[in-house]
Amino acid sequence: MHACFAAFSRFFLQRRNLYWVGFGLTFVLTLLEVAHGKQNNFFTFQFGTFDFWNGADPYGVEKYDFLYGPLFAFLFAPFAYMGATVGPFVWNLFNFSMLFWAIFSMPHLTEPQKCKSYLYLALILATSQMSMQYNPAVAYMFLFAFILLERNRPFWAVLLIMISGFTKIYGIFELALLLCYPRVWRNLGYALALGVLFFVLPLVSLSPEALMPFYHRWAEVLSLHTDQFQFYALCNIYWIHSWAAGVLTQIQLGMLGVLALCFVASYRRYGSYTFRIGALAVLMGWVILFSLSTEKHTYVIALAGYLMWYWSLQSPTLLDRILYWGNLVLLVLVPVDLVCPPPVMRFLCDGVQLNIYCFAITWFRMIYLTFFRPIASSDSFRLR
Repeated sequence: MHACFAAFSRFFLQRRNLYWVGFGLTFVLTLLEVAHGKQNNFFTFQFGTFDFWNGADPYGVEKYDFLYGPLFAFLFAPFAYMGATVGPFVWNLFNFSMLFWAIFSMPHLTEPQKCKSYLYLALILATSQMSMQYNPAVAYMFLFAFILLERNRPFWAVLLIMISGFTKIYGIFELALLLCYPRVWRNLGYALALGVLFFVLPLVSLSPEALMPFYHRWAEVLSLHTDQFQFYALCNIYWIHSWAAGVLTQIQLGMLGVLALCFVASYRRYGSYTFRIGALAVLMGWVILFSLSTEKHTYVIALAGYLMWYWSLQSPTLLDRILYWGNLVLLVLVPVDLVCPPPVMRFLCDGVQLNIYCFAITWFRMIYLTFFRPIASSDSFRLR
């Protein structure tokens, strides 16, 4: 038995084996969805892309719930024009490969830690792929932008951040990390120039007078995309939602303001890798925990950042280990019908909402250790 377990562990702690197992799983899941005509999110992306290039308005819940910026229509066009059969396979396999590559490119992680990170995310990534979501792309753009900043490739990092921000908003907040790296004004200049470029890019399909109404429609459908019974963000906790329903946007902005103050006040920590990876994880958690439309599989973004932070801990405490396994159970395993009976899932996630509580505690724990713990002598200060 011990020999079998050791052989099993060796197999799944090798990068090549994990990639081909994940690639095969992605292919099979996509095949099942396409065979049953369930690639609904792909249709949403495809029809929204077609509408944009035809000069029509792609927005509106009454149509097909397209919630993405016009830049998305540029990037998704190659997948859209591959058709409803080939396109979903290329879309899912491309996003799987990019997220896998991002995890295995992270600095300061050992090979076993990278393998364990992928295994931790494998099921929640699979559920996201079954829905053909954009969330894995958001996750790997966060990670790749961080990796590029660490490798002193700021232009390409800023490019990814701006692409993420102009497609699904989330990634734009990673610009805060630019403060941690040399030549911050040059890098912010990159952001400004790319922002202007991406903002006016829709003019290739729209008339100048239609540009601002187009962005207004995008903002409008985003503001309407809320549902307290479906989503799994902090403000969807019942006792919080009961008094915060009318001020959700103010809560979002208020928490972002608190994080900004914490970040600026921590300027002496900017040179520490432990701080930078903590700040990344906090941002990736914030965009999910304080979103107005967080679904179960959206947590692939938050958990990807969390795992990168978890492995940076020199000595995880009992609380850290409990939260590590708690998030795995409640956010990764419980939502899968084959693992957890649906009545149990509904009780844990929709009834007592343990999944939200668990990650909320984790997120505040990351804030405390990132912004308020004493700087350890083992921290790296290579950049400053």
